[in-house]
Amino acid sequence: QVQVVESGGGLVQAGGSLRLSCAASVRTFSTYVMGWFRQAPGKEREFVAAISRSGGLLYYADSVKGRFAISRDNAKSTVYLQMNSLKPKDTAVYYCAAASRQFVRTVLVTSDSYDYWGQGTQVTVSS
Repeated sequence: QVQVVESGGGLVQAGGSLRLSCAASVRTFSTYVMGWFRQAPGKEREFVAAISRSGGLLYYADSVKGRFAISRDNAKSTVYLQMNSLKPKDTAVYYCAAASRQFVRTVLVTSDSYDYWGQGTQVTVSS
């Protein structure tokens, strides 16, 4: 069983930045592809970003490309999401997820592809 815990959410003004962290309680963290999703009120959960096991492959949703950056530190079993130039439409609960599969972009955009999920952290961007 893998437990993932997100942190770093909060309230920020438009144009500001936040860095989310996701710590996984598993010794084999480096064997998992990691992803970030978000869910705004009244909307479906949507893919944000994914990172391969080594960190060498990255994939972003078009809506965040150029503004968000995903990274990981396998020694700390932690994945990060640096969010810059935040917009009110980025307001959502952000979820971290772990997938025990190959890094295939078309697969990783689907929430069903992930095996373990965190509880989420709220990000609110004010205008």
